[in-house]
Amino acid sequence: MPRIMLLGAPGSGKGTQAAMLVQRYEVPRISSGDALRSNLEEGTPLGLTAKRYMEAGELVPDEVIIALVEDLIEKADTKNGLLLDGFPRTIAQAEALDELLGNKDMGLEKVVYLNVSKDTLLQRLSLRRICKDCGASYHLESLPPKQEGICDKCGAGLIQREDDKRETVEKRLEVYNEQTKPLVDYYKKKGILSEIDGKSGMSPETIEMQIEEILE
Repeated sequence: MPRIMLLGAPGSGKGTQAAMLVQRYEVPRISSGDALRSNLEEGTPLGLTAKRYMEAGELVPDEVIIALVEDLIEKADTKNGLLLDGFPRTIAQAEALDELLGNKDMGLEKVVYLNVSKDTLLQRLSLRRICKDCGASYHLESLPPKQEGICDKCGAGLIQREDDKRETVEKRLEVYNEQTKPLVDYYKKKGILSEIDGKSGMSPETIEMQIEEILE
C-alpha cells in the first residue's frame, strides 16, 4: 500500500474507509485527532501545550498540530506505507506535511477525495446516533438499531452527539468548505488526487473496492 491520504467533509465516510484500509493493509493510521489524544493522555510537553489552547477555547495552532503529527509518524512503523486521515486540514498544514515527508524520502503518493453532496452529508450526520457506553454507531434510516433507542451490542441508550445536530453540522461544513476543501485543488495540481463520487446509497464496501482500484 502506498502512502495515501483520505480527503473529504465530515460524514463523507473517511473514518469507515480508514478502518477498513488499515486492517487490510496493516499500515499505521495517522490522524491529528489520534496524535492529540495520545499526547493529552500521556501528558507530553506537546500535549500540555495543546491543552492550554483548548482550555482557553482557542484552536490549536498549525505548528502544534504539525509537531503532534510528526511525533506520531516518528513512532509509527511506516515501512509498508501509511494512511493519513483527517490531516492535513489546511493548505499551511499540507505544505508542512510535504516538507516533513520529503525530508524522510517518503512523500505522499495518493490522495483519495470522497466527494459527497451537502444534502447527503446533512442526512448522514443529523440522523446518526451513538451508543453512550460502547460507542457503536447507528443511522436512523440506513442502519437503525433493532430496538428504537437501544444499542444492539450492549443494551445501553443511544444519543445524538452535539456535533451531529443539524445546526452544528451546517457550521462544520462551512468550516470545511473554507479551510479544507481548497486541498482538492492543491493535490489536483500535484497530479496525485483521485476522486470518488460517494453518492447517497453507495455502500462502504463499494467505495472500498474503488479505493483499491485506485491504489492498484
